[in-house]
Amino acid sequence: MRSKVAVVKTNPRTVLEDIKHLMDLAGVRRHLRDSLPTILKVNITWHFYYPACSTTPWQLDGVVKALKEWGYHDLIPAQNRTVVINPKLGAENNHLTSVMKKHKLRFVYLYEPDVEWIYYKPKSKMLVLDKVYKDGIQIPRLFMGKNALHLPTMKTHVFTTITGAMKNAFGGLLNDNRHWTHSVIHETLVDLLQIQKEIHPGIFCVTDGTIAGDGAGPRLMHPHVKNYLLASGDSVAIDAVTAKMMGFDPLSLKFLYLAQQMGLGKADPREIEIVGEDIERVNFHYQMKDTFASRGQKAIYWGPLKPLEYLLLRTPLVPWSFIASRFYHDYYWYGVHGKKIARKFLQTAWGELFTSYR
Repeated sequence: MRSKVAVVKTNPRTVLEDIKHLMDLAGVRRHLRDSLPTILKVNITWHFYYPACSTTPWQLDGVVKALKEWGYHDLIPAQNRTVVINPKLGAENNHLTSVMKKHKLRFVYLYEPDVEWIYYKPKSKMLVLDKVYKDGIQIPRLFMGKNALHLPTMKTHVFTTITGAMKNAFGGLLNDNRHWTHSVIHETLVDLLQIQKEIHPGIFCVTDGTIAGDGAGPRLMHPHVKNYLLASGDSVAIDAVTAKMMGFDPLSLKFLYLAQQMGLGKADPREIEIVGEDIERVNFHYQMKDTFASRGQKAIYWGPLKPLEYLLLRTPLVPWSFIASRFYHDYYWYGVHGKKIARKFLQTAWGELFTSYR
């Protein structure tokens, strides 16, 4: 059976209605039971506002509005932290906090003391996670038995070429020390999808491609207005369609190929039904590019510094890498380049919509 991915074109005036239409086309009510709570797994990739980087306020607003109209009343936005990202600041700067207030939702920050993490033994055979976390795999108890709805953006990624629905679980299901998995990131994403299928009764994804990121993602990108939205109940298929639209061969991306081989979804475009917009000739001709920081990371994970990986990333020396990353991304790159690009996009129609959520 072919998987279904819905794609629609949108604009700032109609985006909320378009999101509802998109979700309906993709059959959200067949994938998620309205009698169950639904985790809204937002994507906060940076604590600054930068176009295409994090879940957009209209993306969250449109999804929540549609779900409420269809009778989904127990909605739980959630996001974990990373060693270099402050999600509370990110939610504020990306105007997600104002959407929460509008809909009277409580944002659950998964690193706070009242959130319980439990050891989970997967039923499926893991590719790598049981080896990375030899003491056991921890997941939030909150996620057990609830629907999961992912809210990624369309962008490139220095480790996985593109990032979307499958990568979005990375910032929710795994506890601290997620950087331990970077050297086996493709296999990790497949393991996480297997776990999701065990603990979530339903999974759905809405990807925002209104502004899409090209280059050294997920942060240091060149954003471009594309006006696309995607939705699907198949995390593999929606990422495959996203990759194809961006100009990449989905089956050349290891995490997608592995996921299809293991029967977790469809990565072959020939096995995916596109409904809504005709995207047969869509090709953004995007390219994944490296930065000074990512080249250093790749040298540690897969290059000449591999023998030093444990020393550099799992001993008291580890803070050096976090400090270096924060300095490079936050102070140098965003200060010199990012602010200018963000200010430019605030002058567009999407920027005006973004400002209206303040």
